[in-house]
Amino acid sequence: MTTLNLAAEITYRRMTDSDLPAAHRLSQAVRWPHRLEDWQLVHRLGSGFVAERDGEIIGTAMCWSQGSYYASLGLIIVSPEAQGKGIGRTLMQQALDEIGDRNCLLYATPAGQPLYEKLGFKAVGEVHQHQGTVVQPEVVAPPTGERIRPLGNNDRARLIELAAESTGMSRATIMNELLQVAECVVIDSYGELVGFALIRRFGHGYTIGPVVAPDPERAKAMISYWVGARVDSFVRIDVQDSGGLSPWLNELGLVKVDTVVAMVRGEPAHVGPGMKQFAIINQALG
Repeated sequence: MTTLNLAAEITYRRMTDSDLPAAHRLSQAVRWPHRLEDWQLVHRLGSGFVAERDGEIIGTAMCWSQGSYYASLGLIIVSPEAQGKGIGRTLMQQALDEIGDRNCLLYATPAGQPLYEKLGFKAVGEVHQHQGTVVQPEVVAPPTGERIRPLGNNDRARLIELAAESTGMSRATIMNELLQVAECVVIDSYGELVGFALIRRFGHGYTIGPVVAPDPERAKAMISYWVGARVDSFVRIDVQDSGGLSPWLNELGLVKVDTVVAMVRGEPAHVGPGMKQFAIINQALG
């Protein structure tokens, strides 16, 4: 076990590409499943800060702009040997300073919720983490006259529109980056794209998300498609409690293993009635 010099001065600075292997090791120390490639993806999309002592990184925090009015914050990690000394709060404040006046979203464990409330965040919902290995998935068909198909070359603009409509935030930069590393299917309703779902490598296997659809049945159809395409693989999906998919996912074999609290500092994003994000990208990007 690494012994830290608790008397040494802690320095805080911006995260660089060369810090990512150490950040990855830190996430492993707290049993988070992220691969180095997962860290590289989120770092390309945002800004990070690290706490360093004796040349060793002992804390991280990251933030991501979601257009001019919104941002998200996550990957707030402090080494187990250095917790309880205000390091996480200092890193959080640096990330919040970076975000500026934007409304800010984060996902908190129940243990972390009191700290975030002190920093002006309020709870607005819950997200359930489901995971598992499915052997014989239930197949849910889309409505009559609709089909699930791969994302086409001419679909990207509409997909980005649906991503923004379902979250109330600008998602062009994030979605364009995700589409470089993920597979995507859409629901085609008589030639119109009315939903989409991505799957990509993450952690111990694959993660499904985001999943955007106008109703739960179409969301289920796309999720069951991806689960069926990854039979005997470890699959994770993080779904919003308001979408009502948790009981179905448990029956499918993707068991709920954790729940986090969705919190906002400022005003929640306004989401229209037409589209809903049933599964988030991850607990950093929302």
